[in-house]
Amino acid sequence: MVFIHRRPTWAIAEHLATPESAFLNRRALLQSMGLGMATAAMFAGTRGARAQDADPTADLYPAKKNEAYTLDRSLTPEKINANYNNFYEYGTYKEIAANAQELKTRPWDLEIGGLVEKPMTIGFDDLVRKMPLESRLYRHRCVEAWSMTIPWTGFPLKDLVAFAKPTSAAKFVRFETFLDPAMAPGQNDFLYPWPYVEGVTMAEAANDLAFVVTGAYDKPLLKQFGAPIRIALPWKYGFKSIKSIRKIEFVEEQPEGLWQAIQPSEYGFWANVNPKVPHPRWSQAMERVLHTGDRVPTLLFNGYGEQVAGLYKGMDESTLYM
Repeated sequence: MVFIHRRPTWAIAEHLATPESAFLNRRALLQSMGLGMATAAMFAGTRGARAQDADPTADLYPAKKNEAYTLDRSLTPEKINANYNNFYEYGTYKEIAANAQELKTRPWDLEIGGLVEKPMTIGFDDLVRKMPLESRLYRHRCVEAWSMTIPWTGFPLKDLVAFAKPTSAAKFVRFETFLDPAMAPGQNDFLYPWPYVEGVTMAEAANDLAFVVTGAYDKPLLKQFGAPIRIALPWKYGFKSIKSIRKIEFVEEQPEGLWQAIQPSEYGFWANVNPKVPHPRWSQAMERVLHTGDRVPTLLFNGYGEQVAGLYKGMDESTLYM
């Protein structure tokens, strides 16, 4: 069978990229705290990048670029992306890069279990060398109505599913992050049902877009990105793309995510991007592109409808979006 790739409707030439010096309009919170926090976070991101030089998987990068995954806008510069992150285990504000350096990523074992032929525990460094790494350019749309673009490195989630060998009874994949309040002070906050949990259907996990991320910007993941292993689901709001995964389970019942558990009226299981369905407290019709400050229209499924719309054919649309 010959595969013919059609350039997606959302893709344009990469020569339109914005220079890395593009200005980012920082949040009012950062302005009120002065430049000290921004400077500290910037240096933290740099320290994190240097720390990756000793990463035992550093020889795997850069991986071959998959040309099927391009963008309709310029890449977000790493220095911006590395200093604007949601990682509630290390703080409820965006500039958590310095705090996130406390994340200890070695040793890092992954527990794979639930409805599988044989439960196992495998070291991340062993798992990543069993998978065919590639680089992909993806959009990232946050439920907070901002967006960025990222050159992820990793492998298709469906490859991990095949490696785990789930039984036919499995209907969902449940992901769970680490639980270590001493290492991650945010996990001492009793208002959140730690550890962070998210999940997808088996059909979503089998989609080509679903991606297990092990690196970004042609090197191993920085800690604030969710090192050493996370998920990227570009057609869903960003909170679905769980960071720093420790446990993967194949289950029969739909998993309840952390944000869904906190406020089910605002955060659902599906969380597919749709500009016509507002969050209860703000519109999703537009989004702010971080590195340009531009406000642009949000696209259904974040522009990836050609690849994923079929997953939800015939389903009740009222349950699929925020």
